[in-house]
Amino acid sequence: MGFEATLTDAQRMVLGMVRDFCKQEVAPLAAETDRGKFPAETLKKMGRLGLMGLPIPEKYGGAGAGMVAFALATEEVAAACPSTSGIFAAHTSLVCEPLYLFGSEHQKEMYLRPLASGEKLGCFALTEPEVGSDAAAISTAARRAGDHWRVDGAKRFITNGKEADLCLLFAVTDKSRGHKGVSAFIADVESPGFEKGRSEEKLGLGGSSAAELRFEGMELPLDNLLGEEGQGFEVAMKTLDSGRIIVCAQATGFARACLEASVDYARERETFGKPIASYQPIQWKIADMATGVEAARLLYLKAARLYQAGKPFTAEAAMAKVFASDLAQKTASEAVQIHGGNGFMREYPVERYYRAAKVTQIYEGTNEILRQVIAKQLLK
Repeated sequence: MGFEATLTDAQRMVLGMVRDFCKQEVAPLAAETDRGKFPAETLKKMGRLGLMGLPIPEKYGGAGAGMVAFALATEEVAAACPSTSGIFAAHTSLVCEPLYLFGSEHQKEMYLRPLASGEKLGCFALTEPEVGSDAAAISTAARRAGDHWRVDGAKRFITNGKEADLCLLFAVTDKSRGHKGVSAFIADVESPGFEKGRSEEKLGLGGSSAAELRFEGMELPLDNLLGEEGQGFEVAMKTLDSGRIIVCAQATGFARACLEASVDYARERETFGKPIASYQPIQWKIADMATGVEAARLLYLKAARLYQAGKPFTAEAAMAKVFASDLAQKTASEAVQIHGGNGFMREYPVERYYRAAKVTQIYEGTNEILRQVIAKQLLK
């Protein structure tokens, strides 16, 4: 692929390794995973390869490969298996990354290291039954009670919530301060008062859980506060900001998989005595799909490079996520159309991507919210 010429040797090495791994280990299990089988063994293998902490420095159990390599890896995993990409992205982007950026040395050694090495799985608990996009309106509350924090509340739609060992949790510590009264905590799922509820039945990503979490008088040590008291909203927003780069890479992987499946099918499927690839309507669909995939990849690479260089990237990450998620939805729809009746059947993988693509327009900030973010960045 032409874009590989712009990568460093280390990034190309990671890309090649992940691509081979996905072809051999991830893609063959994608249908089974989508039907609800959690890919535990695959994740263990990813941990041994250093993928579960890909952007985290080696000092803390990661691979130290950076955001660009992480985004490239996410595209590959997404193209092989939507569910596995959701588990991988949420764990690494939404849990490992903020622990590295905001955690104390003690927290990094105790919590980040086993997450980055793949020993443990993490989840990010922000969304609540009555709160989605308005993250400052959460009602889960934490208060000091002697030598610990006491947490009460509930979370919903938590990716990896059913299987997670550790949870990055957001709760209100001072309601009078609005979003400045939100704090972030690290919670072991074995903490007294931590309860896992039901896992939702979803349109797509069947192998990735979206669980309810409940906290009834959950007790956490005082030093399980991540960052400073009242810094939780900042932690959440910065985490979601960079997470949009990864959602863009995920959506690009979905779109690419649909493109590749459509090219193969168009060459093989014949109507009226010739391959459907010879018909202009099919050619135009494939041309548009390919152009979109290339553009989406360039958008996430730009945002990832800005992030890696320590430069502002908020608008670029939002643009990348909006463009790629809309592209994934459209491309998946076109892929089903190219496959005709077969595209509607589970025997063919395009229907899996069709179901999976929708969520990329919703999580890490709905595309409606992100268009406001983009406009705000341009007009401020």
